[in-house]
Amino acid sequence: MAAGGGAPPEPSAPATPSAARRSRWAGMQYADITKLRELAARHDRAASRAQQRIARLNTKIEKLRHHATLLREKGQKVLEEIPEIQQQIAQYERDIQVATGGKSGGPVSSDVTNLHFRIRKLQQKIVDRQRKARNLDLRAAQLTQKTAEIKVKVDQFGEAARSEEQEAASYRQRADRLQMVSEQDVAARPPAAPPPPAGSPPESGSPP
Repeated sequence: MAAGGGAPPEPSAPATPSAARRSRWAGMQYADITKLRELAARHDRAASRAQQRIARLNTKIEKLRHHATLLREKGQKVLEEIPEIQQQIAQYERDIQVATGGKSGGPVSSDVTNLHFRIRKLQQKIVDRQRKARNLDLRAAQLTQKTAEIKVKVDQFGEAARSEEQEAASYRQRADRLQMVSEQDVAARPPAAPPPPAGSPPESGSPP
C-alpha cells in the first residue's frame, strides 16, 4: 500500500444481465424500426413509379384522342364536298337534256359525250371521297379502341399505386408505434448511478 495514498477507486461494476438484455432489446428495436422504414420507402418508390407511368399513359391517351378527333373532322370535310359535286352532276344532266332535246336513241354530238364523261368523272370523285371518309373514320375508331386499351392499363397501375401506398402507410405506422414503445421504455428506465470520481478523498475514520 502506498504511503500517504488514499484508497484506490473501486472499479465500475459490471453490467447486470437485465441491463444487457435491455441494451440488446433496444438494439433489436432500432433495427426493426429502420427495416420497417426501409420497406415503407420501397413501397413509396413503387407507388411513385406507378403514378409516373399513369401520367405518361394519360398523356398518350389525350394525344390519341386528339388525333382521332382530327381524323373525324377531316372525314366530315371530305363528305361536305359531295353535295357540291352532286349539284355539278345535276347541271350536266340538264345540259344533256337540252342538247338532245329530250330524245334518246338518236345520234349524239361530241358535246353530249363530253358531258357524259364529266358526269362519270364526278361520280368517281364522289365514290373516292366516300371511301376516303370511311378510311378516316376507321383510323379514328382504331385510335379510340387503342385509348380504351390504354385506359385499362391506367386503371391497373392506379390500383397498384393505391396498394403500394397502403403498404407504405402500414409499415410507417408500425415503425412509429415501435419507436414510441422504444422511447417509453427508455424513459421508464431508472437513471444509472454515476461512478465515484477518481482520486476522491478517503472517508473519515480511514487510516492515513
